[in-house]
Amino acid sequence: MASLKEIDSRIKSTKKMKQITSAMNMVSNSKLRKAEKNAKTFRPYMDKMQDAVTAIAGTNTSSSHPMLVKRPTKRVGYMVLTSDRGLAGAYNANVLKTMIRDIDARHQNPEEYSIIVLGQIGVSFLQNRGYQVANALTDIPDQPSFKAVQAIAKRAVDLYVSEEIDELHVYYSHYISVIENKPTSRQLLPLSSENASEGHGNMASYEFEPDKESILQVLLPQYIESLIYGTILDAKASEHASRMNAMKNASDNATEMIDDLSLEFNRARQAAITQQITEIVGGSAALE
Repeated sequence: MASLKEIDSRIKSTKKMKQITSAMNMVSNSKLRKAEKNAKTFRPYMDKMQDAVTAIAGTNTSSSHPMLVKRPTKRVGYMVLTSDRGLAGAYNANVLKTMIRDIDARHQNPEEYSIIVLGQIGVSFLQNRGYQVANALTDIPDQPSFKAVQAIAKRAVDLYVSEEIDELHVYYSHYISVIENKPTSRQLLPLSSENASEGHGNMASYEFEPDKESILQVLLPQYIESLIYGTILDAKASEHASRMNAMKNASDNATEMIDDLSLEFNRARQAAITQQITEIVGGSAALE
């Protein structure tokens, strides 16, 4: 049995750890509310962009824009969204394992794919396992602005337009609720018929000038960049929710550990007192 001093030291250190995890839980809770608001605020813009794409790309079947034309797949681009910090439970591991499983199933040669990573955890994870990271963006703010991620989004679009990659898939943790998120993959490029029909179609009766093809040249890159940004907002909400739950679980575990250690401390103290009484009684009897 550990000594009273050792048990008391463990109780004090666990209480300090609980204070830290409780504070981190409250911070993540606050960040989650802001992330939910950001994602909800961005939704109307996404709806209008999808309306425009539906009205133009959905009816312009003869368009030769590279984002709408499926070509032979020689090299695939994978974009994965992770966090810059840990302590978020299985948030990073789940989405990274999902992407790696798909890569290993589809490809035999590293030359057949290119990886774009957002978040330091993803960069370290992949590099430690021998995967080549073509592009990376770290130190992403907890409440990212479009400007903060526009460069990496534009880089992904440019890789496709320049035919360095023939498909672009994004992997992220989709936010469902405070207690649930799901590793999700989505094909961004080329735009599939499902992508082109996701809008509400409220602009189908509009007339466009100068012409639909010219508008597509400007609209489609912006649309893909906005999809990537919307995905990042979704992933950030999942990250904050995962970290909040992880810190809550850590605080609950610390409470249980403190209770168990306190019980052990009381038993050890009672044993020590009993031993002291026994020694006093024994010594008294010896004197008689």
